[in-house]
Amino acid sequence: MKIKVLSIVLGLIISAGVFGASVEKNDNFQENLNSLGYQGGKYGADSVKCITELSLYQEAFKQWKITNYKSAIVNDLMPHWRWVFLNCPLASENTYLNGLKIVDYYLAKAPNEQVKNAYIDTLEMIYEKRIQYFPIHNKTGKSQVGDLKGKMGVDLFTLAPERCKKAYTILKESVDLEGNESASATLVFFFRATIKMVKAGNADETIIVDTYDLISDIVDKNIEKSKANAAELAQWENAKANIDNTFEPFANCEILVDIYGKKLNTNPKDIELLEKVTSSLKKKKCTKSELFFSASQALYNAKPSAESALLMGKMNIEKEAYEVAAKYYLEAIDMIQDQMGKAETYADLGKIYYKLNDMNKARLYARKAIELNPADGMSYILIGDLYASSASACGDNDLTKRVAYWAAVDKYIQARNANAEFEELANKRIATYSQHFPTTEIIFFHDLKEGTSYRIECWINETTIVRAAK
Repeated sequence: MKIKVLSIVLGLIISAGVFGASVEKNDNFQENLNSLGYQGGKYGADSVKCITELSLYQEAFKQWKITNYKSAIVNDLMPHWRWVFLNCPLASENTYLNGLKIVDYYLAKAPNEQVKNAYIDTLEMIYEKRIQYFPIHNKTGKSQVGDLKGKMGVDLFTLAPERCKKAYTILKESVDLEGNESASATLVFFFRATIKMVKAGNADETIIVDTYDLISDIVDKNIEKSKANAAELAQWENAKANIDNTFEPFANCEILVDIYGKKLNTNPKDIELLEKVTSSLKKKKCTKSELFFSASQALYNAKPSAESALLMGKMNIEKEAYEVAAKYYLEAIDMIQDQMGKAETYADLGKIYYKLNDMNKARLYARKAIELNPADGMSYILIGDLYASSASACGDNDLTKRVAYWAAVDKYIQARNANAEFEELANKRIATYSQHFPTTEIIFFHDLKEGTSYRIECWINETTIVRAAK
């Protein structure tokens, strides 16, 4: 019965397309025909008939197009498009492009589900034939199979939700073929199909996270690539928001830990899986989970690297095991080749040793960070905080217990000058600690003068300028 309905539909559907006197060029056209096993040449076995039908088809299409593809003139296209589609499928790629317009028209008018399903079958057939006969893009010379499969999957998922399993398979094939060149719509609907497959019991829930990781990376790469094009950037940012919203119900740590825990129990030594688990848990801020701890440890043991050492370091920071964290960061430093990467790691080491109350080492690594990255305002602020916190311990009278605040403010000023991003934070600290400067009376009593230089001793050992509290 389905075959009979489909035959009726093909008898009803027509396609619209504006054809010139010539058709698409292909330098290896006959070779392509032979490889397809197609006999009869570009215009089929009856080339005169094919060219005639193309001409009639073109004229009828012009009239339909004027009506914005909405009038019943479409029915006049019926015999001509159908003949071209069945008898000279290589005559023009427009046969398939416009065939989709016709399917859309008749789908909107389908009297019942049986006829609607037959139209959807026809839509699939049009895509499949286009992929078969026109796998190469006529302008770029590159394969368009992946892109066409993406469009086919989106249409199938949208028009026939009950065919989700097939739509998912087609969309997955598209993403596998296109990779970072995948269309944003393909990625969005691939993820929707993934969720639906899991909810229907047709796939394990672990593919939700796997698919999310895959497509979010592709989206992020395209966002970065599209920053110079406002329209493209908006499109990719919209796709990202759509995908993230779809993933949101599955994004909490409890679910992620449960899903990944099951996978790791099956393959505990799979390095690729360990990298994926630690990356995903880190991305979703699930770094306090026991799974993150064990996965990070296993990854570091299996594949010592700067990245895995840093993961171990961050994990131990979460546990407030700062001495252990410092050990991993120091190991990472030796493996990091990138200058900015080293700078960031030195900056983190400064913060770790601040937590350990080791002022000298905290300053040492903060200075190393600044040396590699002069714009690291946060490391200047860290040194300022070290000096401010040492003030009372570095003196034995009303003057020397306050002079460290001069050095602290010096560092906050340097932070502000190094990077405008830290101006607000630096100004707040300057305002706070300037109030702790010695008073005018204390300065006078110790035979000092504002604006002159002063050497701060203790562990600080820096020369600064005498200033009074305001």
